[in-house]
Amino acid sequence: MHRRPLLLATLALALSTTLTGAAFAKDPKELVIGTSAGPYADQVKLGIKPILEKQGYKVKVVEFNDYIQPNFALAEGSLDANAFQHIIYLKKFSTDNKLALSELIKVPTAPIAIYSKKHKSLSEVKEGTTVALPNDPTNQARALVLLDQLGWIKLKANIDPIRASEKDVADNLKKIKLIPLEAAQLPRSLEDTDFSFVNGNFALASGLKLNEALAREKISANYQNLVAIRTDDKSKPWVKDLEAAYRSREFLEVTNKHFSGFAKPDYQVALEVAAK
Repeated sequence: MHRRPLLLATLALALSTTLTGAAFAKDPKELVIGTSAGPYADQVKLGIKPILEKQGYKVKVVEFNDYIQPNFALAEGSLDANAFQHIIYLKKFSTDNKLALSELIKVPTAPIAIYSKKHKSLSEVKEGTTVALPNDPTNQARALVLLDQLGWIKLKANIDPIRASEKDVADNLKKIKLIPLEAAQLPRSLEDTDFSFVNGNFALASGLKLNEALAREKISANYQNLVAIRTDDKSKPWVKDLEAAYRSREFLEVTNKHFSGFAKPDYQVALEVAAK
């Protein structure tokens, strides 16, 4: 009567040991990179994956439609790296969720911009004009700063621009109506709003073109997207190879060919200056 539970426990332990061993036996030349659907996935597929595959890596790209799951998947080990976020978001998300994640390198970044299907010019703004903008804090701050620069609103004096929120609007100069929405919904909101701010990756994924925007932000280092990795992986050889792939001239050529209008990171600007 007592042998059956003992046997089951022994089998369970053996299975657990086998699975654990299999997990730790993952081929270091197999990389899984998570990205948001759209241009950042394309950067990996067109530029980074071919470079790494020439070095013997097998690279799988996993696309996400939200900004939440990629970091959890990275932290738990389902991904080796991800590319979709800027440093402000990474730091806040990692702190809030107690995740040991770090920046590896910046990547070419599409700016947040304001689009319209109803108006051809920003000068058509009037009282009651509806303006959709991201509802997540960091991207909403970017939109509010640009609205301040356009003269549509006035933000409170001495406000930290990377933390600006609706409560920091001191004066709604143009009497516009702000409509916070999930970032992924903003391209579709153009059917109903007068103007909508759209993150670069969602704009391009939805068929919008950067040169169709009525205004674009000038991206600071705070808002340049990056590759994130687990902090414990920083010294691993594949991490160095991944960083080198982004820093390569081959990836610069891919950027110039397929990602016109993206803000280039410093290392790509330096490569172009050196080539002149």
